[in-house]
Formats: sequence, structure tokens, C-alpha cells
Amino acid sequence: MTFTDSKTMNQGARAKRFLSVLNWVHTQLGLNVASIVEMDYLRSLPPDSLGRAWTNHLAEHDLEPFDHAPRRQQLHDGVHVLTGYGTDLIGEAAVQAFLLGAKWRLAHVLLLAGLLRGLARQRRANVNALSHGEVQSHLKIAYRRGQQSCFDLDTWQPEHLWEMPLVEVRSRLGISMSSESSFAPPSRVNS
Repeated sequence: MTFTDSKTMNQGARAKRFLSVLNWVHTQLGLNVASIVEMDYLRSLPPDSLGRAWTNHLAEHDLEPFDHAPRRQQLHDGVHVLTGYGTDLIGEAAVQAFLLGAKWRLAHVLLLAGLLRGLARQRRANVNALSHGEVQSHLKIAYRRGQQSCFDLDTWQPEHLWEMPLVEVRSRLGISMSSESSFAPPSRVNS
């Protein structure tokens, strides 16, 4: 196992541990709701639909939908689908910056701070690290995209939009797509 592999595994383990604790807290507080993502139904939808794009996103990243979790948590993967941001640290940070631009919430600030800490750790270890300027630029763009949208995670109901083409859903929500939305960080691993 290389240093890069062990760092990636540590980040994955931390993320799983965080989600496990979060799930326990939500269960204790009675915040979990029934699943809104019905995979079999969504897989049956047209290829260009929001629902199919959601299932494709989960499959491409080897993810399972958040079942019996708070509604906002269940919608998280949908934000990735709408914005085009990846599931790596910079993609997760961009999702939080986008959501912060769309609607200020302390939770997004706290999550973004934790993700920025992870990105700083990567930079110090020189593992697929982006420069401070690259991170700052990318997150400013994500924040502006959120500001320019009319997206509100608290009121968004994708269940009413599953069949609609993803392009149309993005248009209705004012979510622009640009080359910056699918930002792919350069590989910079020291040998």
C-alpha cells in the first residue's frame, strides 16, 4: 500500500465514521424520514431525466442512497447531480460553498471548514493537493453559482421532478453549468 492509498483510506474511514455518528444522532433525535430515493423506479426513467442521472451518479461513485435519514441528507447526492461537482474533498467543499451561496446556514459553514481542513492536510502531505489559490478560486465560483441560483435545499422536492430532463431542472433552478462545475484537480503525488 502506498502513502497515497493509506491517506485516501484514512479520509474514507473518517467520512464513514462521521456519517455513522451523524446517523446515530439523527436516529436519537427522531429526525430520520422514509427514503425518497426509490432506486428501481429511478432506474426505469429516461436516460436524460433527473432521476436516472441521480442513480447514475450513485453507481459511478459506488454509493448507496441515504435511506431513512433526514431529508436534507437524502438530498445531498442530488446537489452533486445538479451542480456537477465530484465526491472528492474539493467536490464536497464546492457543494457546501454552492449551498452556502444559495442560502446561508451555519451547518454549511461548519462542514466547509472541516472540508477545508482536509484539503489543507492533503496539501501538506502533497497528495493530489491543490494550491490555496486553486481551492479559493474554485470555491468562489461555487459560491457565486449558488448565489445566482434560486435553489433552496429546504424546499426542493425532487420527487416531483424525477421524470423531467436534468437540463430543464437545472434551468428552472437557475443552476448554470460551466467548465468550472466539473473541476478535476490535477494529480500531484510525490513519488
